[in-house]
Amino acid sequence: MGKRLTQIATRTGDDGTTGLGDNTRVPKDSRRVQAMGDVDELNSHIGLLLCEDVPADVRSLLVEIQHQLFNLGGELSIPGFELLKPDAVLALDEALAAHNGQLPRLQEFILPAGNRAAAQAHVCRTVARRAERSVVALGAAEAVRETPRHYLNRLSDLMFVLARVCNRMNGGDDVYWKSEKLQRSNDGSPG
Repeated sequence: MGKRLTQIATRTGDDGTTGLGDNTRVPKDSRRVQAMGDVDELNSHIGLLLCEDVPADVRSLLVEIQHQLFNLGGELSIPGFELLKPDAVLALDEALAAHNGQLPRLQEFILPAGNRAAAQAHVCRTVARRAERSVVALGAAEAVRETPRHYLNRLSDLMFVLARVCNRMNGGDDVYWKSEKLQRSNDGSPG
């Protein structure tokens, strides 16, 4: 990973291929490039979330996640290489337990809404799930370590929890789904 970009527009991709970190060229629509792009998009959405007012501990966690996602993207760009360590998954597990432990239990599904930070965290959650699906699809075609898949799975869960944390800033709350079944049970109607 010693290369640094000095020329941005190389025109080498004009033929519909892109270079991987091991100097091989692959089609831009390959599963590997799709997974790399989804991870990059996720990282960009987390950057957008960092533009919002979030608690200091959440901010430092998100910055660390951005670095780990860059490691994941680097790993995906070099087949057979390991950059994302299993400790990164453990760190997400710990953050998930700590933040979820401070939240009230869910009584109903919530909508991806609330304040801007929470809504953006939900966008991050859905993009993380897409990135996970891309890594799973890549793993069905090529050898991929399990750590990237585990990391994205855990990160999506964490982004859901962080959306709930963000919704509680300044006394807010989640936006609950108004299900017909729940409505009937609350007003005594038969289900």
